[in-house]
Amino acid sequence: MLAPPSSAGGPVRYVALGDSYSAASGVLPPDLTAPPQCLRSTANYPHVIAAATGAQLTDVTCGAADTGDFLAAQYPGVAPQLDAVAADTQVVTMTIGGNDSSVFLNAILQCGAAGLSTLGQGSPCRDTYGTSYEDTIRTTTYPALVQVLQAVRAKAPRAEVAILGYPWIVPAAGGCFDKMPIATGDIPYLRGVQATLNDAVRRAAKATGVTYVDMSRASDGHDACQPLGVRWVEPVLQGTNPVIVHPNARGEAGMAAEALKALRRL
Repeated sequence: MLAPPSSAGGPVRYVALGDSYSAASGVLPPDLTAPPQCLRSTANYPHVIAAATGAQLTDVTCGAADTGDFLAAQYPGVAPQLDAVAADTQVVTMTIGGNDSSVFLNAILQCGAAGLSTLGQGSPCRDTYGTSYEDTIRTTTYPALVQVLQAVRAKAPRAEVAILGYPWIVPAAGGCFDKMPIATGDIPYLRGVQATLNDAVRRAAKATGVTYVDMSRASDGHDACQPLGVRWVEPVLQGTNPVIVHPNARGEAGMAAEALKALRRL
């Protein structure tokens, strides 16, 4: 059951959790109230949502967070993210899971290094790593997601909780070796790894009664290979964000729009 509106008719109490895709790390302007290590932006999708709805936002999103940082301090002086969630919290959003076991970061870095080694030809990353990334997502990331979503629901049992998938980083095929140093044959492989991650998020949401915000359709055609003004995610090279392979302000706005479609309380 969702929490009813406050008797005083005040704003919805909204808590934003999550990693750098939630924090909009590298996007200007920075949130000067955030711990510096978190690289949080006031243009992140929680701030966009709060501005559009008048919700009372408590934003504890933090770059590089994984599911363990919901339950334990990520940095000295940075409290576990779940500390921000209370029994009277009415809405919770997050993106989380991409940093678990460093799987997706390693996939980007290792596929990039492999692509450079072949000057963008073939599928060296797939040939080297096979199903290892996806196996880790299924066996390690998925149960960790279930655990933290259960913990969120336990702390705020009447809140509406939503977890967003990750917007597409690479296109379905082709690629752009000048911007993303991924071999042509590894583009569908890397897209498949991301699809497995998003499916783990979706399944964890279903298992815990949480709303899953699917970014797949909305972000298709807005990957890091697209031109500035079209792309939602900045590339490794020739990008505008010092935190590479992360959403820009347009991407954060797109994530906010999809979340708002899914959330009933806002």
